[in-house]
Amino acid sequence: MSAGDLEDGGDKRADSVPVAEAWPEVGRAECLARGAALKWASGVFCRPEHLERVSQYRKRESQRTTSIHTRLKSMVQSYLEGVGWGLEQLREARTELKEASHALRKAELESNQNAQGMKFLERLREVSVNHCQLLAAVSNLPRLYSVRSMVLETERLVESRRLLEAHARLMELERWQDDILWQLHGAAGTSGSTLSTEDRDLVAKYFSGVGQLVDALGKELWAVVSSALSLARQNPIPFVSAVRIVEREEALDQALLQERGGTGSNSRPLPLGRPRCWRTRFFQVLEEAVSARFRSVSYLHTRGPGLAGHLSALQHGLMADLATVHHLLEHCVPPHYRLTGAYLRASHHCLHAHLTQVSSWDLESGEIFAVLNWVLHIYNSPDMMGHPELVTEMEKEELGPLISTEGLEQLQNKYVQSVRKSVSEWMHKALQVELQDWQRDQEPDTDHEGFYQTSLPTIITQMLEENARVALMIGESLRDQTITMGLYEMENLLNRFREALVEFGKEHRRDPSKNKFYLHYLLASISNCIILKQSTESLQQQQSSRCAGQLSRTPPNPLAALDRAVRRACRLVMDQLLLDLQPFIPSLLTRPWLVQGDPTPKLCHVTEHHLELYGRVRPPCRQRLQEEAQWLIAVEYVRALMEKRLVCRSAEERKQLAQQMVQDEQLLREIFHGLDGEGSVPEVNPLALLPVLADFIRLRDPSMLTLEVSGLASKYPDISEEHVSLLLDIRGDVSRDTRGAVLDLLEQSAPPLPAGYRPIFPDILVPPSTMVFCLPTAKCA
Repeated sequence: MSAGDLEDGGDKRADSVPVAEAWPEVGRAECLARGAALKWASGVFCRPEHLERVSQYRKRESQRTTSIHTRLKSMVQSYLEGVGWGLEQLREARTELKEASHALRKAELESNQNAQGMKFLERLREVSVNHCQLLAAVSNLPRLYSVRSMVLETERLVESRRLLEAHARLMELERWQDDILWQLHGAAGTSGSTLSTEDRDLVAKYFSGVGQLVDALGKELWAVVSSALSLARQNPIPFVSAVRIVEREEALDQALLQERGGTGSNSRPLPLGRPRCWRTRFFQVLEEAVSARFRSVSYLHTRGPGLAGHLSALQHGLMADLATVHHLLEHCVPPHYRLTGAYLRASHHCLHAHLTQVSSWDLESGEIFAVLNWVLHIYNSPDMMGHPELVTEMEKEELGPLISTEGLEQLQNKYVQSVRKSVSEWMHKALQVELQDWQRDQEPDTDHEGFYQTSLPTIITQMLEENARVALMIGESLRDQTITMGLYEMENLLNRFREALVEFGKEHRRDPSKNKFYLHYLLASISNCIILKQSTESLQQQQSSRCAGQLSRTPPNPLAALDRAVRRACRLVMDQLLLDLQPFIPSLLTRPWLVQGDPTPKLCHVTEHHLELYGRVRPPCRQRLQEEAQWLIAVEYVRALMEKRLVCRSAEERKQLAQQMVQDEQLLREIFHGLDGEGSVPEVNPLALLPVLADFIRLRDPSMLTLEVSGLASKYPDISEEHVSLLLDIRGDVSRDTRGAVLDLLEQSAPPLPAGYRPIFPDILVPPSTMVFCLPTAKCA
């Protein structure tokens, strides 16, 4: 190795050390490159025959290295050129900065030299401003001198209601004031400032009379507008003048807003008090005038019967005013005013407020009816807002209802509650009168058909029907509510009526001689219930189908209360019949009766008298009473038989007993079927039991009793073993074996009760058996 190589190698090592120290990434990159080269070489030259291509790989890698070096040199060269261009730009910028700094220093020096000259210009500006103000004052001196006189003259014109002339003078004064303010503003604007507060206050103080004139003129205008209705009939010229002034002001407001609506520094400001919006104020005054007209109607007599008159006065006054507006005032204003519609709207709002206040009072039923009828029918009728001349205006205006839906419902509820209180009081009084009638010492009144009746059903029926008819004048909804209320009150009345019947019966039992027409008034009560039932059904038929779904609680059921009252009255009538028959029943089916038959005609006479009285009862209760009387006679007759007052000793006595029973049955049947051909035969005729029992007693062969009892049980399945045993005892000829066979057969058969069958034997109580006491002796055994 030569010395030059050593030097080069030493230089390279010397150079490589600081580079590696300065750039540690270079060392890591070199290590990675060497590792990658070794890996590549080990893969390519893994066999000896591959070494022949070493020269080819060396040449290819040499060319690649050369290409890379060339690209690197080109890239470094481009970077160096860019850095050079950037340095050149920095040199030029530094030069320009020096020049700009020199120019600024020169301008600062010149500005400091000119500052002394600005002081002289300020004095000149002050002189210019004063000169402009003096020029404006001199040019406006004639106007300023005449302001006071013009204000006084305008005041006299306003006082004499020469409104158009006064308004012309006022507009001229306002124009002068506006011009002066604008001149002052322009003079101030030349100095770069706005109008000072002192100048503005000075002008406002000097023209203070103008503002007072505006107020005075407006006061006169609104006074004219408020009295427009009276002026229209006498002299509409002031009203026309007022409308023309309003239109002038409205046009001036619009023009000023369009001309001076800008916000720039050079825009001319609006005059003082603009915009006035006098057209809006015109309609406000109109509404106030309408409200005052409503307040002028006297409120002293609006309560009680005076409320209807008050509403009528409102109607006539409103229609008269609307006619005046439509036929007179409408021609004094521009078409776009739609003055009739405006007056109509104002009147509607005032009516709404007034009726809302009236509805909040504690009104009686008549007052509520007057309000509802006026709101729902009169207000929209052709006599009022439905008038042909107002229909078009009504269609254009969305007025809404006079009273809200909730308010109407509250009024209707108050009406129903008020009527309910009145109905309850009347029903209570009617019931008291009815109770007093029961104590009269004379027979009840009869109608044209001869039926008993009192004043109670007539009072109740007329009252409920009249309330329903009056409510229908308002609407079906109120009628349905009123009918429902009436049905509730009728149900309460009938419950008290039934209690009164019970007490009436108790008093009569305590002292039967106190009221000899007790039975007659019971029958009259039954007829009254029939009338009330017809009235109730008529009221229920008048109700609309949707009423049932609107009830908030259990619906009234007066028919059930009527049925309970009728059943109680019928029970008391039957008790009285039993009481009248009681003196003769103990003599029935005894040996004196068997020989003489004496009690039966008397019993028939009492029954016939009762049945004649039952004819004074309206059907179908008349038939019901006859059936119940027939049932009672049969039950008491058979009960007397079951008491074993007569026990047959021979076949002759059995035959005689059976014949007498058949005769009694024929007598009773003639009574019940001889009542004007209106006797009612029930499905199970209770008197038909007597011939059956007579055949049972008449039977000659005791061995046939089993068959006879079987037939008896098939006709009367409610007959018990005790009843059959008593019948066997009455015969007196039945052996123990036959008795046992008969009772066993009856126990085995026991057919069920058919549908619609009314049992009779459960009403016939079997007397308790009396066991004969005997000593335990052989003979007794």
